[in-house]
Amino acid sequence: MSGRYGKYLVTGGAGYVGSVVAAHLLEAGHSVTVLDNLSTGFREGVPAGAEFIEGDIRDAAKWLDSSYDGVLHFAAFSQVGESVVKPEKYWENNVGGTMALIAAMRTAGVRKLVFSSTAATYGEPDEVPIRESAPTAPTNPYGASKLAVDHMITGECAAHGLAAVSLRYFNVAGAYGEFGERHDPESHLIPLVLQVAQGRREAISVFGDDYPTPDGTCVRDYIHVADLAEAHLLAVTAATPGEHLICNLGNGNGFSVREVVETVRQVTGHPIPEVMAPRRGGDPAVLVASASAAREKLGWNPSRADLAGIVADAWAFAQRSSGAGE
Repeated sequence: MSGRYGKYLVTGGAGYVGSVVAAHLLEAGHSVTVLDNLSTGFREGVPAGAEFIEGDIRDAAKWLDSSYDGVLHFAAFSQVGESVVKPEKYWENNVGGTMALIAAMRTAGVRKLVFSSTAATYGEPDEVPIRESAPTAPTNPYGASKLAVDHMITGECAAHGLAAVSLRYFNVAGAYGEFGERHDPESHLIPLVLQVAQGRREAISVFGDDYPTPDGTCVRDYIHVADLAEAHLLAVTAATPGEHLICNLGNGNGFSVREVVETVRQVTGHPIPEVMAPRRGGDPAVLVASASAAREKLGWNPSRADLAGIVADAWAFAQRSSGAGE
């Protein structure tokens, strides 16, 4: 960080990524207030030492004042499938809520923002690894809502001098001590395969095995949630008044669905039955990030790129959360 301790509002800080980032901020000596309406987050996910406000980002003006050095914004709905059938929910919260949050920041004189964006803004890429210069063509309302917020932030920086960084994640995985992934419903591959290992799910569905990849299954870039959190702390320092920096976050290499399943077998020692299923519409064969901008502009170097290590951390959290032993 910059050598001095700050005070930060973390919206959505009771969720998966938000809670890990809040924990990292606290460990770095900063003061943290978590704002979360608990619609998808968990009260126990708020790190000890953080002030907690149960509330909505639309009402951020009630709590934001000039004592805050910045906002790290994670409060969003993020289920791709749900966004297709309930697009209004995503426009209202992800876009409308963020608009209210930015207005509250402007009024309070809080001029630094780190935004949790997504690789879904790119849609189906023409080239991989994906760079920030790639065309943005989201294929669902979730990705479109995040892209709309990125446009909103760009305008706020130009017009009102906001210092902002948008971090576009690829596949976040793993856990950080007591903080891990527990979405309901769960849609991410690694926790779903771990549910099979725990006996909570009979088999893992493999959606298509005829993609143009080495084993026919989709390839994705997995990033450890702790590496992701470290990028956010670097982004707070890098944010420059009047500029909107956009960086992709990923490891730059991909693992196929079958590689993930096999890694879970090795880490857990459990058999993982597979069930073949048809391709899902809109699933690109390969999604891998180029994180060169994050390395160059943030000084970010992920140190937990090993898939087995990512799975092992997620497995330890899954066992702890379910009360299971080794």
